[in-house]
Amino acid sequence: MSILCVGSVALDSIETPFGKHDDILGGSATHFSCAASYFSTVNLVAVVGEDFPQHHLDFLRSRGVDLEGLEVATGSTFRWKGRYGYDLHNPETLDTQLNVFADFNPKVPQSWCEPKILFLANIHPALQRDVLTKVKRPKLVALDTMNFWIEGEPEELRRTIAAVDMVIINEAECRALAKEPSLLQAARTILSWGPKTLVAKQGEYGALLFHGDEVFAAPGLPLEKVLDPTGAGDSFAGGMIGYLDQISDPQYEDFKHAVVMGSVMASFNVEDFSCDRLRNLSAEEITRRYQTFRSLSHFEPVPADFLPKA
Repeated sequence: MSILCVGSVALDSIETPFGKHDDILGGSATHFSCAASYFSTVNLVAVVGEDFPQHHLDFLRSRGVDLEGLEVATGSTFRWKGRYGYDLHNPETLDTQLNVFADFNPKVPQSWCEPKILFLANIHPALQRDVLTKVKRPKLVALDTMNFWIEGEPEELRRTIAAVDMVIINEAECRALAKEPSLLQAARTILSWGPKTLVAKQGEYGALLFHGDEVFAAPGLPLEKVLDPTGAGDSFAGGMIGYLDQISDPQYEDFKHAVVMGSVMASFNVEDFSCDRLRNLSAEEITRRYQTFRSLSHFEPVPADFLPKA
């Protein structure tokens, strides 16, 4: 089992009402890899600068993430600085420095060119599509994106979406991408472009899975402690894809379980800054939280005598 992940590794400076931290480990591929590493091996393709701290590399390796595809380029690492208010939904971007990430050209090691699963994290859609030309067609290709590409490169993004099996985006991005006010209609529109599966992330409220004609709603988990939501969506994708990598031919029921497992990993991610909550989770912690998610939506059938009468 192994997953090929292509995306960003970054240094974040983040301020929330609960703390402020500078130059902490971040990036879409980082959060994805940390979450997925609890289920499978992740082969990471990304780029960092010469200033990237060794202890972050050591941490990723300690999680079993293979860094053969992590390029160390001349220059500085991609940096993002943001601030959150108490709603923790929409961060204010204070500074973005692409640095070496501006010239990122994914290089896939030869030994990784036949992945079972490929996850294309949030990068330029043309680069995502280019990665597909460098590997033998995986059994499952999943893609994440964001409003920046939806608004700035809609045609490039649509071409890339047509070439993948699964799209994982948030609810607002789904509506914006399809130009539809109805989430259901937006999902159907995007699926008509080629993908078989779409997951609409809804933050603290859960996620919706659209798979063919099927729709599944996964709950959100009420949490007492939320310190930093950065990377929650990538951790969600990591938990979901990591779970699916264990199954040779996933069916609809497997995708349902995967969405819940994605929500489990995202719920851990937000409980601390950076990837700190994902450093040393136990199998027991993950299993208990999965059972908590199941119990949130479980209910017995209504007795027949209490059903409406014609």
